[in-house]
Parts: sequence; structure tokens; C-alpha cells
Amino acid sequence: MVNVIDYVPGATVLHRLNPVAKLGLAAGIIVATFLADTFPLLVGLLVLTLVLGAYAGVLKSLLSLLKLLVPLAVVMLLLQTAFVREGDPVVAWMTTEGLVTGGKACLRLLGVALPLILMLTVTKLNDLANACVEVLHVPYRYAFTFTTALRFVPVFSQEMNAIMEAQTARGVEYDTKNPIKKIKLMLPLCVPLLVSSVGKTDATALAAEQRGFYLRSRESSYKRYPLAGIDFAALAVAVALIVCGALL
Repeated sequence: MVNVIDYVPGATVLHRLNPVAKLGLAAGIIVATFLADTFPLLVGLLVLTLVLGAYAGVLKSLLSLLKLLVPLAVVMLLLQTAFVREGDPVVAWMTTEGLVTGGKACLRLLGVALPLILMLTVTKLNDLANACVEVLHVPYRYAFTFTTALRFVPVFSQEMNAIMEAQTARGVEYDTKNPIKKIKLMLPLCVPLLVSSVGKTDATALAAEQRGFYLRSRESSYKRYPLAGIDFAALAVAVALIVCGALL
């Protein structure tokens, strides 16, 4: 099963950037999205992320995530229109101010989620952890914890699918369109998934300890991650985006 955060090999400029520069660029887009208060800038930042994804060859992963986030964005829009009642009436309970506030909230939701996924799909997790340790001086245990948590996402997803298939073979129907009934069917699956995750976590911790995890330091990495001119250019673009988000 293909996961949206799986690394996609490539030879583009995004792939060749230092992992810290990629992280900085994604952070710049996210911060600019939070600061932006106009529809043109919010849409422009979202389009920029999709264009970068198309250039890096990971547009399919971004669109898959976008498809999952759109229903959540619609729910957020409805909630905003229900609570924000200022402005002129438009349709039913919706007002102009509610639609504007809800629309900006939806664009911010999409604009915040996609840049991080873009960065992860063009960066190997080992390189990301090692670069954060070397360049940002992040303790290795924290970098390892973050990247390991990301590695477990597809593992737990596959485990959940296996449990659901086993329950389906026993006659349980998960294809119901009733969301409340579906939640009731999914809740019992959390127990076997939790038991399985605890076992995998314990085995991973034991394996890491046997391989000298606590002896790992910044100097022990055999691969170096120096910042080049193109990396500083990417960081400059990130700063420019933040400034645009604050001013426009």
C-alpha cells in the first residue's frame, strides 16, 4: 500500500536541497499561511505548494491528501458559518462574514498540511534526522523519535487494514454510510491495534538499545550535510514568504 509520506526518488532541485533547507521552506509556507489574511495570498500559497509538488513528481501524493482533507475543510466551513453570524445574510443561516471566515479557515487547513507532506516525500527520513542533528544541533534521541513515529504511520495503517479484513471475514460490515455506526464499529479495533503497537514499540526500543542507540552523537554520523548556496536561496524564499504573509 502506498503511503502519502513515502519517499519518492528524484533528481530535482527540491530533492537535492539540504533536508534542513527543505524543512525551512515548508515552515516558511506554513507560517506565511497562518499570517496571510487575504484570499489571493492564501490561494497563491496553496497553488505554490501544488506547483512544487508537480515539479518534484509528488503531485499524486499531495492530491491524495487533499482528497482526504476536503471533507474536513467542508465541515470546518459549516461550523464557522454556524458560529460567525456577523454580516449580511446569504443562504439559510450563512452570512457574508461567516463565509469569509470559514473560507479562510479552510484554505489555512489545506495550506498548512500540504507543505510538510511535500517535504517528507522528497526527503529520506534518515537524512532528515541526521541533518537536524548536525545542522540544527537537535539531540539525536528527539530526531530519532520523530522520524520513527513517521515510519510507524504506514505500519499501523497496514495493521488496521489487516484487522478490518479479519473482522470482515467474520461478517462485520464496515462499508456503512452511517458515520455514528462506523465509529462504533471502529472503536473495538483500537484494542488489538494498541496491543500490536506496544509490542512493535518495545521490539524497536530493544533493537535500538542493542545497537548502541545511547552512544549516538552528532559527530558519529558518517555523512555530512553542509549548507550550499541553493540551500540559502531556499531559506531566503521562506523568509520572503513569511514577510509577504505578514504584510499582505
